[in-house]
Amino acid sequence: MRQTLNLLSNVRLVILGPPGSGKGTISQRIVSNFNLSYISCGDVLRNKIAAGTDEGKIAASYIARGDLVPNELVTKLMVDVINGEFKGCSWLMDGFPRTLRQAQSLLERTTLSKVINLNVPDDEIINRIKHRWIHLSSGRIYNLEYNPPKVPFKDDFSGEDLIQREDDKPEAVKQRLDTYNASTLPVLDFFGKKGLLIEFTGRESNVIYPKIHQYLKDYLDMK
Repeated sequence: MRQTLNLLSNVRLVILGPPGSGKGTISQRIVSNFNLSYISCGDVLRNKIAAGTDEGKIAASYIARGDLVPNELVTKLMVDVINGEFKGCSWLMDGFPRTLRQAQSLLERTTLSKVINLNVPDDEIINRIKHRWIHLSSGRIYNLEYNPPKVPFKDDFSGEDLIQREDDKPEAVKQRLDTYNASTLPVLDFFGKKGLLIEFTGRESNVIYPKIHQYLKDYLDMK
């Protein structure tokens, strides 16, 4: 059921979670059910790059080298979007902040209502991702356990081969999770000390999301 927001008080949410935690799916359910705008860091970067802006060209140069886009640039791009396209809106932000400095810079420039963290065990994430295969040209994603292709290892629409990305293999996923956890722990600690952090733990998105929905419904009812 869609929840009506109190438009006199903008709601600004951040969602955090490791790769494979179901963050994308849960984000879309939150956005749909609570009538929020969706701000994706990845989308912001891609749009800037596609538009050929000076900032987009700088970001693209880092990405092409396999480097992280500098904190200052990412923060500026996200804050510009908040104060521009999404000014006066209630929104959910996904993919940012990723580092302590980004979190600090974000709070220096805007206010947040709550920060949602998805706490999914590493072994569950590794199990999910190791069954993930993709159709490279379209980006369609299949899971051999939860959403298998009609013909094993073939795309449903084109019949072309599916592939497993190198960084979706268990050893690579474990390394990605270790990196994510190391960089995100200070972010969680920072938001926790600010009284903004709310954590939801579980192994399945269908178990986690109802808890988030009820929390947000209660939170919005109090605003």
